[in-house]
Order: sequence, then structure tokens, then C-alpha cells
Amino acid sequence: MNAQGIETPLNHTVSAQDHAPPNGRAPGLTAPKNSLATGAMTLGIIGLCTSVVFIGGPLAVIGLLLGIASLTTAKRTGTGRGKAVTAVVTSSLAIVVSGLVAVLMLWYANKTQECYQPDSFHQYTQCVREHLN
Repeated sequence: MNAQGIETPLNHTVSAQDHAPPNGRAPGLTAPKNSLATGAMTLGIIGLCTSVVFIGGPLAVIGLLLGIASLTTAKRTGTGRGKAVTAVVTSSLAIVVSGLVAVLMLWYANKTQECYQPDSFHQYTQCVREHLN
């Protein structure tokens, strides 16, 4: 009887293949990781979450560059492709959202520039309403 409680024939020798894990890797070894893809994905997600306050733009640019680099690494090693694609997509979206926020802020500032010297907040809001309508 062997360690699993299975009877083995007397002439059967136990090999390393009999004890190999189902994933085909030796015990104790893990799959190679693409940490560049993980970092790029993290920057892309953080960039997307903070893109409305302009912090996300620069983070997304770095995330996009790292995402493209991790795509080439994933092609070579075969690991991290999903994270690399996620990084490229989220970083690209963050760059677009940051650009739109910047354009909207510039439009708003241009449209309401006469309202920036009010005596009170009420006068400011009234001036803004007049200029936007």
C-alpha cells in the first residue's frame, strides 16, 4: 500500500510522475508572474479613479507606458496578458476622462470669468447663472 492508501502491484515502482501535482509543476514551484503588468494595472485603475481631479492623468500616462511594456513581456513569457490589457484600457480611459475634465474646466472658466470678483457667494452664483443661461 502506498501513502494514499492505494494498493500497488509488487513489481510497480513509484516514480516522481506518480506524485506530480495535477497542474504539471513540481511541488513548491509557482507560476511565473508579470509584476510589471500588476503595477501597470494598479496605476491604470488608480488613474481612472482619480482622473476627475487631474491626478489621474499623469498616473494614467505612466500606467499606459508600463501596460504597453508589459504586453510585450506577456507575449514573450506568456503570463500577465489579462492584467496588461486591463492596464492599457483603464489608463486610456483615464487619459480621456482627464482630458474631458480639463476641457470642461477651461470652458467653465472662460464662460464665467467676469464672475470671479464678487462681494458674496450669492452674487457669484447669480453671475454664473446669468452667464451660463
